[in-house]
Amino acid sequence: MNLRRILGVAIFVVGVFLLVFGIHATGAIGERAVKEIKGRYTDTTMWYIIGGSVLVVIGGGLAFWRK
Repeated sequence: MNLRRILGVAIFVVGVFLLVFGIHATGAIGERAVKEIKGRYTDTTMWYIIGGSVLVVIGGGLAFWRK
């Protein structure tokens, strides 16, 4: 494996971790209460979900896309 692929896999794994953490946080009682009151999740949860999604795409592109 070359360095680009290793870096891509590492970024992909971090992205999956953040995405799962963010999705899991949406089920918390506090998050559900905020969603009912404000109509959206907290900023922290949204950053976990958005950041994780972006890292999954970037990491997947680096690791699995060939030139």
